[in-house]
Amino acid sequence: VRLEGMPAADATPKDVTLALLKHFGANGLLGYAAEFYGPYVDQLDLAGRVTMASLCTEMGGIIMLFPPNDSVIDFCTQVSGRPVTPVYADDDASYERDETVDIVGVGPLIARPGHPEDVVPVSEVAGTKVDSVFIGSCTNGRAEDLRAVARVLEGRRVAPGVVLKIVPATDAVWQSLLGEGVMKIFKDAGVLVGNAGCAGCAAGQIGQNGPGEVTISTGNRNYTGKQGKGSVYLASPVTAAASAIAGVIATPETIPPKPVLFEKAKKAAAAIVTAAQVAKRPTTVAGRVWVVRQDNIDTDMIFHNRYLAITDPAEMGKYTFDNLAGWEDFAKKAKPGDIVVTGKNFGCGSSRQQAVDCFKTLGISVIIAESFGAIYERNAINAGMAILCAPALTTDIADGENVGVDFQTGTVRRQNGQEIGGAPFSPTQLAIYQRGGLLVKTA
Repeated sequence: VRLEGMPAADATPKDVTLALLKHFGANGLLGYAAEFYGPYVDQLDLAGRVTMASLCTEMGGIIMLFPPNDSVIDFCTQVSGRPVTPVYADDDASYERDETVDIVGVGPLIARPGHPEDVVPVSEVAGTKVDSVFIGSCTNGRAEDLRAVARVLEGRRVAPGVVLKIVPATDAVWQSLLGEGVMKIFKDAGVLVGNAGCAGCAAGQIGQNGPGEVTISTGNRNYTGKQGKGSVYLASPVTAAASAIAGVIATPETIPPKPVLFEKAKKAAAAIVTAAQVAKRPTTVAGRVWVVRQDNIDTDMIFHNRYLAITDPAEMGKYTFDNLAGWEDFAKKAKPGDIVVTGKNFGCGSSRQQAVDCFKTLGISVIIAESFGAIYERNAINAGMAILCAPALTTDIADGENVGVDFQTGTVRRQNGQEIGGAPFSPTQLAIYQRGGLLVKTA
């Protein structure tokens, strides 16, 4: 991927990466290792590279690679205490795809709630009221990020009615900022500072919001329910800080003289199917189809993070699709042997085993999708959950139709006799499936 040109002076690495999200979408790099080049990359510091790489997952990518510049090599040499030999692509390296992304003049950007790839200029949503702001995460919790936030906050106060939560990524960052006086700037501005960590990304941590609450977050994903029950916009640390001061979405250059004041806005359990009821290990199955006509269904929609403390597989099934709009009662209606058919990039987002095991608990015989999120695919195969890739079934198969599936050939046979070709299980996937899972003991 070549980044053509340079962004605007007020753009941060987060803004540039949001521009990439808009360009590639939620699955444009699905399964790829992507190398990034261009004048912007050449001058990008290590913190900026980490910010960009942290968002690779939101495009479906496996890894984002940057050729190291002198400052990165010097840093690695310093912290390792020995000379570091950089690694670059070979001159004759070949690539499956070449992309050029024009970033000339890119300015402050923001992702609208529910979709990290739904990116627009901050000016398009400026003035939207804000209830809370979260600054931190693996994407933007480093010292460089929080120093930039301090420059915006210095001499100012967080708007009345707004809670600004800042969580440094590590204790070393926390202690460094304390020694530099940055923590005093935060304190004077009325910031709620948490102990070092991820925060924001799971229930029970600083950064979650409530029903109706509007949050600006520096995290890397904003799927519905990911960071609480409200709406979450994704933005850079400086846009987030400016919005906390303004009381509405704003950039440092558009903070009003006085903050905007406002009033704060403000599942049923399903039957459990035990693991013993999960279908046996045949290589062909047949069953009723549930067609979920949606792409990019993330793991929070499948099994929300508020249930992460549940470790008993027998208890997981009743929460399946609990956070997917229109499918909240799926677990009540699903029967052992049923089949789920869905679109692209199923299981994207955070890694969690429950998002696989909940289907096993319900007895779902196979999940058929156009493609799967890379982590989810590995988790499902290793757990012995049958998953199969087949093209565009959501446009052909009707909800409630009975179909047959052959794992060894990848064939999906409809009631009318039509056969649709999918990707057969690889020998390794088939062996793990028939074993019942990678770590299952056999006689």
